[in-house]
Amino acid sequence: MAGIWVYAEHRDGTIRKVTFEILGEAKKLAEQKGEELCAVLVGADVEGMASKLGAYGAERVYCVEAESLSGYTTGGFTKALSDLVQQEKPSILLLGATANGKDLSARVAGRLKVGLATDCTGIAVDDAGTLQARRPMFAGKVYAEVSFSDVTPQMASIRPNVLLALEPDETRKPEVIKITPDVKPEDIRIAVKDIMKTGGEKPDLTEAEIIVSGGRGMKGPENYHILEELADVLSGVVGASRAAVDAGWRPQSDQVGQSGKVVTPNLYIAAGISGSIQHLAGMGTSKVIVAINKDPEAPIFKKADYGVVDDLFKVVPPLTEQVKKLKAE
Repeated sequence: MAGIWVYAEHRDGTIRKVTFEILGEAKKLAEQKGEELCAVLVGADVEGMASKLGAYGAERVYCVEAESLSGYTTGGFTKALSDLVQQEKPSILLLGATANGKDLSARVAGRLKVGLATDCTGIAVDDAGTLQARRPMFAGKVYAEVSFSDVTPQMASIRPNVLLALEPDETRKPEVIKITPDVKPEDIRIAVKDIMKTGGEKPDLTEAEIIVSGGRGMKGPENYHILEELADVLSGVVGASRAAVDAGWRPQSDQVGQSGKVVTPNLYIAAGISGSIQHLAGMGTSKVIVAINKDPEAPIFKKADYGVVDDLFKVVPPLTEQVKKLKAE
């Protein structure tokens, strides 16, 4: 077996944080199994990112490069990654449960005819070296402990922000292996014409460490500036409930929940959000949850670590000012 592999997702020349988080946990598994920890970069001109993966624990980095892979496409990346896995035969393949990661992992698992545990919040190996995964089910009401058969690679996608990355060590230099994939034009059946960016330089919701979300209690789009101000002073980002998005108050990219984005920040502030089952499924694994709602019976309080029963318009602005004072001190 060629070791434990981590698919290194990247965007605009930057490796996504979830990759480093997975490498940290995968390194423990590799040591336990006595196997090599490898990372796989797929794209065009990706070799320059290999050293960064080495700093976070990868002993070997496969750079699968082709001009046709300059932008993510399901067909092209599936062909390139699947072919390499079939050639090298790793025991475990791990990916981030991001939009692209979920898409790619499902297609690769299907191509390889192996099992896949999705959106996992924990991974381990048993005494026999078999992958064990923990994943939420039924909108987060229960957790399933998943085990795998002997068929390899054993595959799992990992939710961002649930694992801890290692401290980078720039002295660690990985072995770099360049691969030219056999990707033909007919393998890429979808062409990406344009990518429209939103949110400026702020992190994606799924990778944000602090999220301030607003719901129906915000009363209208004109009031979200108070959440934006709080998010700014906390160095966080703004999210929204489905009700707020459906009302046209916030873009769909801000939606947190079962039908939006599943997030696991260190701090989640829910302002004017009642806490439907669908919303809780999207943020219930947050490290610390603070709820602000004038309805003491709101379901969000059952999930919250801290709750404020009051009008959010009386609570959020003073909270923002207090944070500003603390930061100034």
